[in-house]
Amino acid sequence: MNREEIKKLLPHREPMLLLDEVELSESGESVAKYTVRGDEFFLQGHFPGNPIVPGVIQCEMIAQAAVALIPDVSNATPMYTGLNNVKFKNPLLPGDTAVMTVTLTARKGIFVFAKGTLKANGKLCTSAEFSFAIVPKQA
Repeated sequence: MNREEIKKLLPHREPMLLLDEVELSESGESVAKYTVRGDEFFLQGHFPGNPIVPGVIQCEMIAQAAVALIPDVSNATPMYTGLNNVKFKNPLLPGDTAVMTVTLTARKGIFVFAKGTLKANGKLCTSAEFSFAIVPKQA
């Protein structure tokens, strides 16, 4: 999927759409990519002269890759409900292509549970377990 196809699934839009492409595997895994350009809003103050993608943004990238696995999200808003076992190992920098690999681990009603990783240049940057709710849009 390219960005326009991703926009049909995710409610996110620029500047918060943090996926350039997504592939869904037959095994139920989502592999998404985002190339950090260096002009993103979150790099302007984090940190001047030494820009590093904030960890919370990396977690958002992983979560967006997970949402692409949910078939009924087009008329809903995915909302984070929890982050667990988050680990930051290496920085994500301008020019890097982040590769997020995500699997869903459970679903209970509107709640979805997943785990994922974000790698760049073959190195693990972030890993996390997380949950979110698929909240129907109000009419």
